[in-house]
Amino acid sequence: MRIIISNSCDVPIYEQIKQAIINQILTGELEENESLPSIRNLAKDIRISVMTIKKAYDELEQEGYIITRQGKGSFVSSKNLEFIKEEKQKQIEEHIFKIIEIANQCDITKSEIIDLFEYIYGSENNE
Repeated sequence: MRIIISNSCDVPIYEQIKQAIINQILTGELEENESLPSIRNLAKDIRISVMTIKKAYDELEQEGYIITRQGKGSFVSSKNLEFIKEEKQKQIEEHIFKIIEIANQCDITKSEIIDLFEYIYGSENNE
């Protein structure tokens, strides 16, 4: 499992770990029922506190991305991938509604928003 942590980022470390695991689940790098590293091993590998890893794993379990079996470890949940994507799409829709609201307040046109999106999306994917 590949996790990159940024100390200069405003996002808490446990959240960075959590998002990295979620992204790997959504892209299929981590498959259903695949075993995750133990909390201690992952903490050692990426040189982060065991408590930080535990917090990330606890939140992942609470949100249904992983399951933990006593004495066996943590595994990617067999939760339907389409359901996870649907949840993420719902979050995106909420952000789009907010963008439209802000754009309407400032008389920013739909084409200006689309141009901005295409510029930002293109530059993010080309780095």
